[in-house]
Amino acid sequence: MGFIQDFKEFAFKGNLIDMAVGIVMGTAVAGVVKSFLENIITPLIAVVAGVPDLSSMKYPIGGEIETTNAAGEVIMEQAAIKYGTFISGVIDFAILAFVIFIALKVASSFMKASAEDAEPSDEVKLLTEIRDSLGNR
Repeated sequence: MGFIQDFKEFAFKGNLIDMAVGIVMGTAVAGVVKSFLENIITPLIAVVAGVPDLSSMKYPIGGEIETTNAAGEVIMEQAAIKYGTFISGVIDFAILAFVIFIALKVASSFMKASAEDAEPSDEVKLLTEIRDSLGNR
């Protein structure tokens, strides 16, 4: 019986619920940012770089290798370092990290403002009075 009660207390604490909401919201924000990057930012960078897509930017290494695709057709492939995909990933990370940073700054300012507006508890008022009276001696 103690295990189930402990689990209920853990699962329904405010912090856990807040964390779950935060994860869902974070996933939604990440989806919006990813769409923004893939559909707006990446094509602009590709135009500046002069390529149709950043993922097409690569540095071929080694010789060509004969392989077959799913349809059974023989194709020639060459190993390559796909630095365009890497650049795209770095840009995605930087912008997503910036968006999360801004969201945390905004949330922090809301929390700070509500903490400053809160009136001190009776215990804090009593301790303040005691401190002030001891300081006057």
